[in-house]
Amino acid sequence: MALPIKYNIRNVLVRKGTTLATATSIGITVAVFLMVMALARGIDLTLQSSGEPLNLIVLREGATAELVSDIDQAKFDTVKFLDGVATANGEPLAAAEAITLLYRPRKGQSQGANVTIRGTGPQSTALRSGFRIDRGRAFQPGLAEAIVSQRIADRFQALDVGDRFKIQNSEFTIVGVFDAGGKAFESEIWVDINALKNATNRPTYSSVLLRVSDAAALSTVAARIAEDQRLQLKATPEVKWYEDQGGATSGTIKGLGVFIAAIMAVGAGFAGMNTMYAAVANRTKEIGTLRVLGFGRLSILLSFVLESVTIAVIGAAIGIVLALPLNFVSTGTNNFTTFSEIAFNFRVTWDLMVAALLFGAGIGLFGSLLPSIRASRFAIVDALREN
Repeated sequence: MALPIKYNIRNVLVRKGTTLATATSIGITVAVFLMVMALARGIDLTLQSSGEPLNLIVLREGATAELVSDIDQAKFDTVKFLDGVATANGEPLAAAEAITLLYRPRKGQSQGANVTIRGTGPQSTALRSGFRIDRGRAFQPGLAEAIVSQRIADRFQALDVGDRFKIQNSEFTIVGVFDAGGKAFESEIWVDINALKNATNRPTYSSVLLRVSDAAALSTVAARIAEDQRLQLKATPEVKWYEDQGGATSGTIKGLGVFIAAIMAVGAGFAGMNTMYAAVANRTKEIGTLRVLGFGRLSILLSFVLESVTIAVIGAAIGIVLALPLNFVSTGTNNFTTFSEIAFNFRVTWDLMVAALLFGAGIGLFGSLLPSIRASRFAIVDALREN
């Protein structure tokens, strides 16, 4: 015979103080877990949305990042005229770009981070959807002018319209602020490609971005580039490129978050265990009475497990409520592939909230097993005699 659910609900409500204390400890643990997962999810969604489905990014063979890649003008001229590369107004949709890093202090801090500076060409904006100038104007080709993303302007000192920064001996003036629709480019500063090459005394490019004519051309153009031994280049679909970038960074954050949450979960689990042991000790005669009334050992065990899991789910709900205000809050961290700042939003998604509830329920289950087994093993006579 199973115990009615209202019996567990009544016991949870009667012990309001201990229930709230245990639920709060579990809630804090779940909130930390959810915040870290929301951080990693924000990175994933930012990078996954950055690639265009018909774009290829071309790097030097063996290069793992644009920063360490090198492509000369002759190779750029070869790949942009390959069959399968899309055209607009008679010109191939291809952009040769260069990357460098600029160290800047964060606002309100003495410490800072590397910010990516991207040298872009005439086709760079056409190859990326969602780009727009919000304030100021676009830079003029050939001049030492720059545009900066709104997120970078918000996070770093002296990187707004009218401010200046140096790349080696060249001084660039910020003339505009842009928005990139939540994509990875919102972590960058854009300048003219030729102005950047002059400032860095670099005759070559870091990467080439190509738009192909259709989905079938993605593999054929990439294969032609890889098979041409004169080029020593590789082409990767831009979507996959950014997904791979996100894997290293978000994977590290997820691993760290799970490790921290696991340690906290053990503490919260033992707190729940103490609560349930106290509940068992205070209700020994009640357990004996239930046995006399015909409730079996399994019913007693399941009753205490259910009670503990109920408290844990309440705690998990508290944790979700604590974490929800972070949803869409802008932040940033180091990209372990590019070694520069990546700006993004926390994303508390539905699947993460479900995972948080299951995580909390798991803590409750861990904390309830031993006390519940103890309660179910009481002999009826011993339980009724207990003071």
